[in-house]
Amino acid sequence: MSASSIPLPLLCNGPPVHIRVSHPPAGLLARSDGVRAKGYFRQSNVLRHASGHGIRSGNELASSFEPSAWGDFFINYEPKPLQRSEGWMMEMAEKLKRDVRILFGTCNDIVEKMNLIDAVHRLGIDHLFQEEIGSAISDIKGSEFTSSSLHEVALWFRLLREHGIWVSPDAFRRFKGEDGRFINTGIADEPRGLLSLYNAAHLLIHDEPELEEAISLARHHLELMRGGGGLKPPLADQINRALDLPLPRAYKRIETLHYMLEYGQEEGHNVDLLDLAKLEFNLLQHVHLKELRNFSQWWKNIYGYVHLSYARDRAVESYLWSYVVFYEKDLVLSRMIFAKIFALLVTMDDTYDDYATIEESRKLNEAIQRWDESAISLLPEYMTKFYNTLLNNFKEFEAQVDVSGQYRVLRIKKEFQKLSAFYLQEAEWSHQNYKPSFKEQVALSTLSSSMPLLCAITTVGQDDVVTREAFELATQHNSAVLACGKILRFMNDIAAFKSGRKNKGDATSTVECYMNEHKVTGEEAIARIDSIIEDEWKTLNEVRCEHPPLLPAVQRVMNLAISVPFFYNKRSDAYTSSKYLHKIVECLFVTPIPI
Repeated sequence: MSASSIPLPLLCNGPPVHIRVSHPPAGLLARSDGVRAKGYFRQSNVLRHASGHGIRSGNELASSFEPSAWGDFFINYEPKPLQRSEGWMMEMAEKLKRDVRILFGTCNDIVEKMNLIDAVHRLGIDHLFQEEIGSAISDIKGSEFTSSSLHEVALWFRLLREHGIWVSPDAFRRFKGEDGRFINTGIADEPRGLLSLYNAAHLLIHDEPELEEAISLARHHLELMRGGGGLKPPLADQINRALDLPLPRAYKRIETLHYMLEYGQEEGHNVDLLDLAKLEFNLLQHVHLKELRNFSQWWKNIYGYVHLSYARDRAVESYLWSYVVFYEKDLVLSRMIFAKIFALLVTMDDTYDDYATIEESRKLNEAIQRWDESAISLLPEYMTKFYNTLLNNFKEFEAQVDVSGQYRVLRIKKEFQKLSAFYLQEAEWSHQNYKPSFKEQVALSTLSSSMPLLCAITTVGQDDVVTREAFELATQHNSAVLACGKILRFMNDIAAFKSGRKNKGDATSTVECYMNEHKVTGEEAIARIDSIIEDEWKTLNEVRCEHPPLLPAVQRVMNLAISVPFFYNKRSDAYTSSKYLHKIVECLFVTPIPI
């Protein structure tokens, strides 16, 4: 869900954070050598703003991208003392973890187990109880479950599918008539059951029309209930969020912020779970804030050294993207490597797309394919520091991981080289004024979306968790990786089209390509592309059920898919236009949860 569409919970409504940033000059991109730089064919590869231009004046490379919304805020920020000491919080959290483990061990009723697992997930503490959750899911799977409650059946269905266990949509047959359609009587006035059905049905795979019917039916009745004004919080808020973005596609940490307020209002809620969730959030926030400070300083040094100020200055946003994929405390190395590579590939993207001539683009790609310091002589002067930075950082990544995991860094380097080649191919198409078919456009721009590279990065720094088989799943251009790439490509292009942004030259986005090829309006093209996006979500759901033993690796890929609507929901680009993220960043990294 994009920041522009998230109604943030009251617990985030602290005093505003005041930030002062300087604004660099902006203007139409014109090179000092008289050659107009080309803004190539793609609307965006990794969250790039399609209409970014820069100007070269002497040795200065300026940008019309918005300046960083954060400046040096996180480098200089000193958080206020918490209500309790960190030592007290850690001690209390350990006690509560023990209590919750006992709760898992003594919970024998299937419905109680399902509610416990659901609460632990939505409160954002499931990473603390993976073994207990796995055991409970096995119990649920192996038990005979019957219930006349639509909410309970839908919860059972969702939990099993979320954990990689395929169960048949026939589970909902008891709520259907002889014609096979859902019976409105009883269901139509059960908002909690409809909400659970709506969320569960979004875990559908290909060729499950009964679940498509469930989504349509539930949405229809939920929208009627919402319009009627009879719903009350917190259920009304949960329905609003789900209709904007169903729970399986919602970003977990934002859902946690909401649910910590709502869980305490539920009948039979467990105080220990809620207290642990608040403590764990604050303890993790302290860790993430330190990381963000270090990352912001790293990026400030890099950005100042390479001096490519036409590129986007998005340190906080790059770290946030990494945080969406993995937030757990013990994944600091994975998180930092992901964020750094993300920032570097954005710079490469902006170089290809907004500044370099076609000759310079060819030289940059040749140097990246050679991946050697001797290739610096190929490059124009303004690219040499960036190239040096790229080589040096990848050397550091290799040194930071265990010897047994260095092959993963080498694979990531190969994916980075492939991405450069894909960028160059798009530049060549634009230079040649080549008009690809929609199929050709999707094939190339899915790969240039950067998703294959990002999926590969999710395996680094997790040698004890990611097996060789899991590594191959995340690093091959298979159906899951390509589905992620298409979701990013299409949602990005739709956002660019709806905002009116247009690349320089005559090249087209996937939206415009579909319009031209099928002679349809923009809205008709978007409707068709939206349906393709839904098919890609089905593919991802299918992969999850096909590889239960590889669920941790699959879930990281799913997190990457979930990151796309986080930044692109409501047809906006919250990475480039980062003002939309301001309140979200405050909630996640600055404002602690009251204890």
